[in-house]
Amino acid sequence: MRRREWLAGVAATAGALAAGSLPAWASDPGSPVGVWRTIDDKTNRPRALVQIYARNGLLYGRVTDILDAKYADARCQDCAGDRANQPVLGLEIIRDMRPDGDRWGGGTILNPETGDTYHCRFHLGPDGQTLVVRGFIGFSLIGRSQTWQRMPNG
Repeated sequence: MRRREWLAGVAATAGALAAGSLPAWASDPGSPVGVWRTIDDKTNRPRALVQIYARNGLLYGRVTDILDAKYADARCQDCAGDRANQPVLGLEIIRDMRPDGDRWGGGTILNPETGDTYHCRFHLGPDGQTLVVRGFIGFSLIGRSQTWQRMPNG
């Protein structure tokens, strides 16, 4: 998806949200907007659902469900700023992602377990049903990647 098309879609989404509906591109496999199941890169187990949404021309992501009941009431105890000691459920963990060709970057991702914030990049898999999310410090070579799964009707 080209930058111009993406920005036009963002503008359409803002208008649709004001009107109370979402455009078709919001669930388009060519867009990361939607709900994603996070998969822990260490255990390969599902951890949470994250909704990626557009706001002011950028993408953000918020935890909408925690899939392990023992963490249902978890708080971001080691977070700083506006996220300090906030519940993980509802927490905005992805901020300020910009389109960059067929990828998104320039933003940050928060690890709510540690309170650490990392630079972030992500791109869609070939079928649009996976999202490869990379958090890193400094250069992209020093970091971790997770592959998230798109949820149906997300």
